Amino acid sequence: MKQDLKQRISAFVQLGKVFAQISKDIDWPGFESGLTKEEWDGFKHLIDSEFQYNGWFTPQNVRNAIESWSLALTEENLEKFMTPYSKALENNPQKSVAIICAGNIPMVGWHDVMCTLLCGHKAIIKLSSDDKHLIPASLIILAKFWPEIAEQYNFAIGKMENFNAVIATGSNNTSRYFHQYFGEYPNIIRQSRTSVAILNGNESKEHLAELGKDIFSYFGLGCRNITKLYVPVGYDLNRFFEAVYPFHPIVNHNKYANNYDYIKAIWMLNQDELIENGFLILKEDKNLSAPTGSLYYEFYENESEIRTFLAEKANEIQCIVSLLDIPFGQTQCPMLWDYADGVDTMKFLSELA
Repeated sequence: MKQDLKQRISAFVQLGKVFAQISKDIDWPGFESGLTKEEWDGFKHLIDSEFQYNGWFTPQNVRNAIESWSLALTEENLEKFMTPYSKALENNPQKSVAIICAGNIPMVGWHDVMCTLLCGHKAIIKLSSDDKHLIPASLIILAKFWPEIAEQYNFAIGKMENFNAVIATGSNNTSRYFHQYFGEYPNIIRQSRTSVAILNGNESKEHLAELGKDIFSYFGLGCRNITKLYVPVGYDLNRFFEAVYPFHPIVNHNKYANNYDYIKAIWMLNQDELIENGFLILKEDKNLSAPTGSLYYEFYENESEIRTFLAEKANEIQCIVSLLDIPFGQTQCPMLWDYADGVDTMKFLSELA
């Protein structure tokens, strides 16, 4: 690999080590961390105060996101991630890449920023108003290990200009505007997706408890969160409810509780048949994406038919969890090469001409 690529990888490895320590909410470990005490305490304060700007970003949720990134940003992972593209990057001209970040869960736009910087391109970052502190703070820490990074990114305020390519993430509605506005540029434009789980009745209580993580992590707001269950005809849903009961404190969060109460009231007014346990509403429905505080479910007789249907809906689905697919409890622990929407961001960036 080129020397400067190795330097970039090394810097992200060091950042991962900082993330690993700081996600544990420990006191400043000393200068060997690469940060001063003031810098360390400042980032810890940011983690603890983000909920003041976005009520969904609780300290625990922010720490969970940072810990997940610490597990991804290891030397082994980064070398494996970058090796397929190192040859292309040797002669790849530097471009300016406009990155429009989502803000549904903490640091959800970090992967695009990281990929752009690892490729040696300049990042023009449009932060979501819902997540406008964590990425800048992380880049400041990264600069402690890679000072040149300061010249390789800036934050866009207002109209985005002077870029060569675009990576934009948004809803189905905003993606239409992105296509209209950025269609003439090389682009990756993502839209809304969700995730589903297929149960066959052979899951243990431990499997179902882990499924709770896939449902409730980040209050269910991520595209990797499960919003739909497929269960065999005759399946006892009480097994599921019992296994996920430990997650019931989630309803103590005001924003989650408001969503739960609102959707419950609407569905009751519609006289829909519901199953609920005080913190999660189950509704039988063929749709894939359920509102926050709820989960759709559907009975099936033939699993192969369900899988055929899901294959046809592949552009709407991020993850499938089952005994045969992504393991239970792992949807919010993606590896670097688990690309959003299945689009290889690194291939796109390494081939910009």
